[in-house]
Amino acid sequence: MEWVNAENVIAVGTFAVASSIAFGQWWYERMVPRRRRIGYRVQLDTAIGDDDGTGGGNTRLGLFDEADGMDEASVVLLRIENDGALSVSIGDYTSGGLHGMTATFDGREVHGVAVTVGPGSGALMSHFTPAHGLEYSGSSLRIPRVPLNKGEYFKLLVLLSGGTVGSKVTVSGGVQDGDVHPNESLTPDEKPPVFSRPARLTSMAFLVGIALLAGLIVTGGERPPPMGCAKGSLEVTGSTAFAPVAEELAEAYMEQCPGSRITVAAHGSTTGLRELAERGAAAKDGAPALVALSDGPAPDGQETGDAGHEGGGAGEGGGLAGTRLAVSVFTLLAHADVPVRNLTLADLRRIYAGEVTDWREVGADRSLPIVLVGRGAASGTRDVLQRRLLEGAFEPPASSRDCSRKDNPKASVIRCELDTTDQVIATVARVPGALGYSELRTTSTLEGVRRLSLDGRRPSLDGAGHDAYPYREIEYAYTYGRPPADSLAAGFLAFATRGPGQDVVRTHGHLPCGTPEGLRVCGAAD
Repeated sequence: MEWVNAENVIAVGTFAVASSIAFGQWWYERMVPRRRRIGYRVQLDTAIGDDDGTGGGNTRLGLFDEADGMDEASVVLLRIENDGALSVSIGDYTSGGLHGMTATFDGREVHGVAVTVGPGSGALMSHFTPAHGLEYSGSSLRIPRVPLNKGEYFKLLVLLSGGTVGSKVTVSGGVQDGDVHPNESLTPDEKPPVFSRPARLTSMAFLVGIALLAGLIVTGGERPPPMGCAKGSLEVTGSTAFAPVAEELAEAYMEQCPGSRITVAAHGSTTGLRELAERGAAAKDGAPALVALSDGPAPDGQETGDAGHEGGGAGEGGGLAGTRLAVSVFTLLAHADVPVRNLTLADLRRIYAGEVTDWREVGADRSLPIVLVGRGAASGTRDVLQRRLLEGAFEPPASSRDCSRKDNPKASVIRCELDTTDQVIATVARVPGALGYSELRTTSTLEGVRRLSLDGRRPSLDGAGHDAYPYREIEYAYTYGRPPADSLAAGFLAFATRGPGQDVVRTHGHLPCGTPEGLRVCGAAD
């Protein structure tokens, strides 16, 4: 084979040896797919009473000596941080109550707690209130559902009595697609370890390997692009909900395949499908270099052919050919001050039918008018809402231009229409009483809005593999006819449904159709 030569053998062998030595000790954790992880560790555990439990004793003055209950007192400094690969939002905690985690101090009783946050994280302090679940009793301290970006942390200084300094401290709880676990770091009293000989050898081996690889790359001349790459230009249009995924897929493909140029301009599923059909019908020499993304299958009445999961298939002679990309999960969004966390499908249909106009009518403890924030008729996200949740019924007509005041006095409810998913999210966060919908973005923390459950089922990618959560749909990529195997459209679709493209899709909170579970769900689509 052409690639079997001295340079390639040295490069591959050197890289394999260096990488194995450098990363073997933590291979497992780093090779697990991107997960949410909350880590905790005790940074300080010391007595402030008469007997510190170590035999060393101590001296106390002022309040440390005079305040009641200080004879057996101790303090623990507990650091809790997001040490995973993904952000953790309030909705990612799996606890059934207000609080998301519980800290337990074996044999000791909690008497108080002080909370501090890291630089630039002052907004987290609003979550540490009794109303959000911060409370203690006995040996337990309950911690609220605190949203944490990657690397973000907070500290709890806990005043305790009784028990023994150094006794077991645990934090329990759970997050979706991840865990809560103890981690390690130097405490204030520990001595930093010496840079060991194995560590020096590991670093040197890795450095040598990288240097050799760099030299081979510089002197090895131009290499052909990977298999499946195609040159030229391609436009991607359609779904705005899936646009962030398409943009990252395009960037990854262009980086891997020099000479390709992919632009993403999303204007809604229906608009994208209409543009593809019109340009395809008008093309005299082949099909247009255009891919239209759609939240769900193309509407009835359009000539379509299903290209399957990997491109190709029916539609070769004309009409739209669809490729199933992923299972997308959608969610209802309410303004953060709306005192409702769950809607039944029956109540939701009454709201969109104009029969319910106030949150008090669906379980709220106070009166608050409902404001519907929706998308235009070209939106695939709106179409999914109407097909999956409203039994095919349409949303009521728009009655407001600014989403705050009713311009049509005869309308039963205030409803406005916006162009993109991002505009919907921002408007729901701004308008009190607002109710909207969007694709479930698990990689971002939503400020000012809350996700609503449906019939007691929370919006989650975990529910995409079965019928428990109803607000979900297959994401399709349509071309006009089946694209030639050597075309940029075919290469881009293959990249999106296989290999690195699946990682991009999953990172944005979708279930790729190319995975075993995705194949089962996507294959069962109508």
